[in-house]
Amino acid sequence: MEDLKRMAIFATVVEQGSMTAAARLLGMSASAVSQQVRHLEAQAGLPLMHRTTRRLSLSDAGQRFYAQCAVMLQAARQARAELDAERDEPVGELRIAAVLGLAAPLGRALAPLLHAHPQLRLQLLLDDSHSDLVAERVDIAIRLGELPDSHWVARPLGTLPWWICAAPALAQGRPVPQHPQALQAWPWMARNIGKTTSASMQLQHRHSGEVVMLHTTPRIISNQQYALQQLCSEGLGLARLFSLEVADQVRSGQLLHLLPDWDCGSLRISALTPERHALPARVRLALATLQAHFAPLALS
Repeated sequence: MEDLKRMAIFATVVEQGSMTAAARLLGMSASAVSQQVRHLEAQAGLPLMHRTTRRLSLSDAGQRFYAQCAVMLQAARQARAELDAERDEPVGELRIAAVLGLAAPLGRALAPLLHAHPQLRLQLLLDDSHSDLVAERVDIAIRLGELPDSHWVARPLGTLPWWICAAPALAQGRPVPQHPQALQAWPWMARNIGKTTSASMQLQHRHSGEVVMLHTTPRIISNQQYALQQLCSEGLGLARLFSLEVADQVRSGQLLHLLPDWDCGSLRISALTPERHALPARVRLALATLQAHFAPLALS
């Protein structure tokens, strides 16, 4: 056990760059730290460090030895962090980033957690442009669609279908559409189509398997999905919206779900965290809460 302690001290000296800095971090005297390093060198029969009045440098043997010590020290730190995470109550600030349109579903999902733990604070960072997760100190990011390569850990929550929606006022006086081509002449709105003036989507009938490519010229274009949802509710055009975002409006009759027998695509919904292990209790419980809330989507 003493050898493990000395290895941790040696690794800390290397990381801190001096005996004095390591001693300060470890709560020891500089002479005691130096003595532990000399003991390791005596055991090895090799110098591990070259010392001058200004700096420390590692010998070849010291470099190889430090690589193994660093692995051991990191494993010990992770083990301690995991124990702390298991012990800790979900307190402090929980920072969750998501697209604007998921505000209401996230509110419903997280409300029981916040009621159960009054010491937990929530900050929702709602932005369709995907803010800098590191700079914003995000604990959990909810993302839709394909995920870019990243060191963040992704956990699937489910699949989010698109629905073609219209306001009752827009549909009034028009025959109920039975085929995608019937929507060709309706006014449309779309998101993120760049410099083009047309938008396309593929639809597939859920029973017959028929595939139709629908080409439209949107009247309204927005870089925010939430804006399209609001404009669609005002009867200004058809929009392809996320089912989770508009399900309540469809149930209440504020919006109509057109062509329900046709699949017009979907996006995966995922929860991203910066680490896989040793997550704080507030993050672990929030992930479990989100996974339980969105469980029906996992069956989609």
